Amino acid sequence: DKLVIYEILIRDFTGNRDIKTITDTIPYLKRLGVNAIELMPFSEFEGNDSWGYNPSFYFAPDKFYGTKEALKEFIDACHAEGIAVIIDMVLNHAFGQSPMVQMYWDAVNNRPAENSPWFNPVARHPYNVGYDMNHESEATAYFVNRVNEFWINEYKIDGYRFDLTKGFTQKFTDTIKNNPVGEWGKLDTARVRILKNMANHIWSVDSTFYVIFEHL
Repeated sequence: DKLVIYEILIRDFTGNRDIKTITDTIPYLKRLGVNAIELMPFSEFEGNDSWGYNPSFYFAPDKFYGTKEALKEFIDACHAEGIAVIIDMVLNHAFGQSPMVQMYWDAVNNRPAENSPWFNPVARHPYNVGYDMNHESEATAYFVNRVNEFWINEYKIDGYRFDLTKGFTQKFTDTIKNNPVGEWGKLDTARVRILKNMANHIWSVDSTFYVIFEHL
C-alpha cells in the first residue's frame, strides 16, 4: 500500500529505446514521487520490436534494450535513490524459439509433444498465447523456481509482476471454453497451491520481495 509504481516499456519511453537512457532519467521519475519502477518483460523475446510477452530465453535480458551490465547499473541507480525495481515476468507460456519448446516437439501436429516435461500440447485455458506451460509438472515448478531465483540473486531486483497467473491451471472443460471469464475466475485449488508454492519459494530467497499477480 506504499508503492507508487511507474510501469515502463523501454521501447516506447525514450527515443533511444535502451536501459541506459532510462537510467539517466531516474531523477525525473524520482521528482514525480515514484518509489518503484516496473519494467515490462525484459527477458529475451522473439524479434526486437515487442512488448515482451513472447519470451523464449528466461535467463537473459533482451539484447535490444542493452547489455546485462547496463541493466545492473540501472537497478543499482534506482536503489541509490530509494526506488524498487519490479520486473514483469511471463511464466504462463513460451514461444517457438525456446529450446525447451523445440526439444520436445510434435512436428506432425506442429505443437509441443505429449512427452514434454514443461508444456501442454494443447493450451489448458482459453486466453493462452504461445505454448502453454503445465504448472502441475514438477519440471515446470523447478524451472519456475530457478528463473525466479536467478533474477533475484544475479540482478538484485525487488519484485515480480507475474503475467497471466490465472493461466497457471490445468483445468480445462467445455464449460470454460463456452464461458471463459465466469468459469476461469472461480476458485481453483490447484492454481492456489501452485501460486502459493511459487511465492513461498521466492520468499525463502528474499523475505521482503514483492509478489504481484495479474489475476482475479
